[in-house]
Amino acid sequence: MTIRWKPVVTGVVLAGLVGGVAYTVQQKLAPPATAQPGQPPGPRGGSSGNARNSVVAVQAGTVAREDVPIWFDGIGTVQAFNTVTVRARVDGELQRVSLQEGQLVKAGDLLATIDSRPLQAQLAQAVAKKAQDEAQLANARRDLDRNMGLKEFASRQTVDTQRALVTQYEAQIRADEAAIEAVQVQLNYTTVTAPLSGRIGLRNVDQGNVVRASDQNGIATITQIQPIAVLFTLPEKQLQAVLAAQAQGSVTVEAQDREGRRMLDTGKLAVVDNLIDSGTGTIRLKAEMPNDPQKLWPGQFVNVRLLSTIRRGATTVPATVVQRGPQGTYAYVIKDDLTVEQRPIKVARQEETKAIVEEGLTPGERVVVDGQYRLQPGSKIRIVDPIASAAPAGAAPTGIAPATTAPEAAPANRQQDPAAREERRRERQQQRENNGSAPAPTGPREGRQPS
Repeated sequence: MTIRWKPVVTGVVLAGLVGGVAYTVQQKLAPPATAQPGQPPGPRGGSSGNARNSVVAVQAGTVAREDVPIWFDGIGTVQAFNTVTVRARVDGELQRVSLQEGQLVKAGDLLATIDSRPLQAQLAQAVAKKAQDEAQLANARRDLDRNMGLKEFASRQTVDTQRALVTQYEAQIRADEAAIEAVQVQLNYTTVTAPLSGRIGLRNVDQGNVVRASDQNGIATITQIQPIAVLFTLPEKQLQAVLAAQAQGSVTVEAQDREGRRMLDTGKLAVVDNLIDSGTGTIRLKAEMPNDPQKLWPGQFVNVRLLSTIRRGATTVPATVVQRGPQGTYAYVIKDDLTVEQRPIKVARQEETKAIVEEGLTPGERVVVDGQYRLQPGSKIRIVDPIASAAPAGAAPTGIAPATTAPEAAPANRQQDPAAREERRRERQQQRENNGSAPAPTGPREGRQPS
């Protein structure tokens, strides 16, 4: 029987080609090797990144005993202590405006002058009318004296009539004096002066205009800003504490800027409103500030702090010591053997940086300030200071063992990756040549110049 070798050879060649292609695809899909030459396979960097050190690095603090001021915080609005709209009280032309916008004035300073000539004429008429009535009174008194001198020759009716006429002229003179005084008062109103000390706002009327006593806008507005008032609100639950503090004496109130970083002024509580706002559940209060220098301005929003009391000899810890769990608040207490104990505590008051503890801690004990989330009861700790725990290069303040080989191995791996890829490329090319397939072109062919 004659064997046909041509199909057999063809099958063998095809099988070799399929095997070479399969091997090439497998090499391409396989993840690149990251180990260094001569280094056993394992995780990159040669260390187990999940292994934790049994000693946890934490920051520690000491339970203190100190006097702590208790502040109530609120939001307030600055309000002028007094506000006066300067208006004309007589009609007339505004002859002179002496005020300047934004000027600080004192009570009695000249602000404006109104034309006084019509009132001066009225004053002259009133004075002349008084002189006329005085002359008539003098004549009536002489007539009365003559009638009284006639005795039985003058009738009683004539004497009584003359005496009534004298009384009438006396009353007329008193009316003339009142008219003169009224005109003088009106004449004084032609000179407009500041009723109180303060700062003048924008001027509403210019010189040369006719002003009237019925005008609503007025000439200008004066606001008293030294002292100045601050209106603010507090929750109604703090009312009793405020009233108790007010019964002990003056209550200190501080005004801060909106960010609460800069102190603007310090004053005293002046008024507690007599009504609680049922809609918001707050009570309004008013404080008086000296405002020297002038850092507070009417209409300004400020943060307000009211000192309700000072808690003497309170047990305090940093606010970060207090932790909260399903069973309530607790803290990690450091024992002498550098292990921690999870101890339940009762917090009376907690602010931004400090907490007052009523039960659970004793002054002088050491507690964990930072790093609690890695702790369990009985954990071994290592105390670090805040500067060392700022994660410097190569340090592991989080309690995890520092993987010192990983940062050093990473650059070497990156440098060796091109060589490894070149080595794998050569292996694949050699495999394809052994299987009888043509190598993939990797550069310009020999005998051919690049363009």
